[in-house]
Amino acid sequence: MPTASTQHFLEIEQIREGVLVLKNKALRGVMMVSSLNFALQSEDEQAATIYQFQNFLNSLDFSCQIIIQSRRLNITGYLDKLRELEEKQENELLRTQTAEYRQFIENLITGAPPAGKYGEIMSKSFFVVVPFTLLEARGTEASPFKLLKTAKLPTLTEDQFQRCKQQLWQRMEYVALGLRRCGLQAVPLTTPELIELFWSLHHPKEAEVGYYPEVPPELAK
Repeated sequence: MPTASTQHFLEIEQIREGVLVLKNKALRGVMMVSSLNFALQSEDEQAATIYQFQNFLNSLDFSCQIIIQSRRLNITGYLDKLRELEEKQENELLRTQTAEYRQFIENLITGAPPAGKYGEIMSKSFFVVVPFTLLEARGTEASPFKLLKTAKLPTLTEDQFQRCKQQLWQRMEYVALGLRRCGLQAVPLTTPELIELFWSLHHPKEAEVGYYPEVPPELAK
């Protein structure tokens, strides 16, 4: 029977101070990005958005990864509140109307008939992953020659981590500024948010019903 955990196959070594530290000691920052309805824009607005996004891409001197996450829309909390309101409703007519409304919304979201003829409703989340490596850090002791001399993975001291994190943060601020010119807002994910993101990627069924594990205080830094 296989005994290796999922973490054994991930490239992530740890998550600290809102930064992903990979097993090769490279750093990654993740930002959640807002969206805009491009189809509702006028032709001039669409042209301006494309122009700004093109300028943003051409200005980058480092690679970025754009991730789109699709999930079935979760309104479990809203349905629970409707059910609670229904139970507390003293007026019989209002109680019936609340129950019918709750059932309609539930059918609409889950895709059950008759409202389900419209299909399941999905929510999309957008992320940008910004990289930084030891070799790019100024003032660190890592060099290409040292990495070639040994087959061992490079080490990451506390001083190197702080320097790399600072320069990674500068990159993320630059990316956020470029996206802001396109009409988008970008917010860096904190350590608990990163943990929840990767947990939901590996537990999609639990995440869709609104369940997330409790993050220990010592990890939420």
